[in-house]
Amino acid sequence: MLDSLDWVTISIYFAILLGIAVWVILKKKDNTEDYFLAGRNVGWFVVGASIFASNIGSEHVVGLAGTGASNKLPMLIYEIHAWIVLLLGWVFLPFYARAGVFTMPEFLEKRFDARARWILSVFSIVAYVLTKISVTIYAGGVVVSALLGIDFWTGAIATVVLTGIYTVLGGMRAVVYTETLQAIILVLGAAALTVIGLDRVGGWESMRETVSPEYLNMWRSATDPDFPWPWLIISSTIVGIWYWCTDQYIVQRALTAKNIKEGRRGTIFGALLKLMPVFLFLIPGVIALTLKMRGELHWDNPDEAFPVLMSNLLPSGLRGLVAAGLLAALMSSLASVFNSCSTLFTVDIYKKLRPGTPEKKLVRTGQIATAIVVVIGIIWIPIMANISGVLYEYLQSVQSYIAPPIAAVFLLGIFMKRVNAQGAFVTLIVGFLGGALRISLELAKDHLEPGSWLYTLGAVNYLIFAAWFFLFCIVVLVGVSLMTPAPEPEKIANLTYATITREEKERNKASYNWKDIVVSVGILVIVIGIMIWFNGK
Repeated sequence: MLDSLDWVTISIYFAILLGIAVWVILKKKDNTEDYFLAGRNVGWFVVGASIFASNIGSEHVVGLAGTGASNKLPMLIYEIHAWIVLLLGWVFLPFYARAGVFTMPEFLEKRFDARARWILSVFSIVAYVLTKISVTIYAGGVVVSALLGIDFWTGAIATVVLTGIYTVLGGMRAVVYTETLQAIILVLGAAALTVIGLDRVGGWESMRETVSPEYLNMWRSATDPDFPWPWLIISSTIVGIWYWCTDQYIVQRALTAKNIKEGRRGTIFGALLKLMPVFLFLIPGVIALTLKMRGELHWDNPDEAFPVLMSNLLPSGLRGLVAAGLLAALMSSLASVFNSCSTLFTVDIYKKLRPGTPEKKLVRTGQIATAIVVVIGIIWIPIMANISGVLYEYLQSVQSYIAPPIAAVFLLGIFMKRVNAQGAFVTLIVGFLGGALRISLELAKDHLEPGSWLYTLGAVNYLIFAAWFFLFCIVVLVGVSLMTPAPEPEKIANLTYATITREEKERNKASYNWKDIVVSVGILVIVIGIMIWFNGK
């Protein structure tokens, strides 16, 4: 439990956070570019820190430590996707910037047609409720109840309300600047816990001996029922491309940058930061398991590993800092998804239905949309508990059903100029119905006849399902496109690799230098090193 010094630390942190939020709210303008994209005037450091803080919510802290504490180390592959974050800056961002878009559905309208925009807008909001809002609120409840000793629902709802207030009032500018502080606090706090934890268990080798070297192997055999390695690599890459390169929640941070150069450097910095969760959150989970095996620590659910470890190992004051970091992680994730939801609803749905709406009213509409989405997310939490035992695995499994059609449409939309609007429309519709069918069958598989095709579809490993589902979406997209007329020239001009003008290529080349290339290559080398390190030998 927290003591007086811990509460002083938490109070100072929240006072600074409140100061930043008030400063931003006083500076903000009542127009959509300022409210949803922070006036497109953010530097690379803030962009990178915001990408990291948006991604590392309390569901990551709690869920990834739970993964480390529950023999699910192969899930680590989702955390070493820093190389995919680089794809956002080097491959996708120039196309988004050239199109001058606020949202990802808006890009699909420019590349395909209004139908693709409508489908992705509605589906993205539903996906945020299923994967981000409910998971973050649930994890926040676990963290707050473990730290403060209060009821789960009280803790979850109190944090949601607090975050909702500054997100609604301050918009995207409040989100990115508060996230920068939150990223710094979280990294410092979790790093302290990892170092102290490793010291407590007697170092890496001692920990390895207790849990056994095989436990620290992220590579299982190709026939493993839970994590067959070929399917793990394929499916995690599909989910990674969707999440890091096409999802409004992350891409919106890169779009706030002053220009492509700052945006790309922000993604490179974000990729560098993304390498840290392996050591900051997963390793504490393994430390917690080691101490439990030695009889020095107790917890019932793997998702409790991080808060219990923190409460027992850290000294007074520092414990408060880490608690503040955990609350910061929760708030930054919630703030990001709240703002992304309000952006999607306001820009892609409301503004399309009422094109003449004044800017001030659009901002107000976004604020109301945020509040509604929060309520729906809270309602979904009890249902979510039925899908998967470990929080992090739930998150990845649901994302594996959502990602394939979106990743297919964006990837082929940029790399294949023959892909057209009809192909994109059919793929998104069929893909989303397929994902919904899989979730429904997974929830109902206990009531289905074993051996039937419906049971097989609901019970097949989610990694295998996602890989075949992605291939199916590509076949549908290419097949329908080839059977229907080619896209109009204005739909592909400067929006596919084959149609970039010489002038645009030169402009893009001028937006980076050798330092950007060297750091990017260095990140790739670290990723490969981590993959080799966690091989159980």
